[in-house]
Amino acid sequence: MLPNAALDALGNATRRDLLERLRAAPTAVHELAAEFPVSRPAISRHLRVLTEAGLVEASADGTRRIYRLRPEGFLPVRDYCDGFWDIALRRFQMVAENGPES
Repeated sequence: MLPNAALDALGNATRRDLLERLRAAPTAVHELAAEFPVSRPAISRHLRVLTEAGLVEASADGTRRIYRLRPEGFLPVRDYCDGFWDIALRRFQMVAENGPES
């Protein structure tokens, strides 16, 4: 199964930057919005896409929403990418054992 939602979410530079920021520490949406050159509603929309893709999760802290990475959400993406790496390694092994492909 392809991790389409996660790959689509990762296709946006702002969302990738948000993930990098969240990798450092869980952060409230208003703090994230202060660090980016887009509006708070835009940051909230990006976080919603990342949440729906399973890459981040939010928890309530009083009236604040704290966002954090969901490392397990990246596993389908890793598995998908590993499939390409596995093909490359099998081809390398075949060439190493049998000589160059014709």
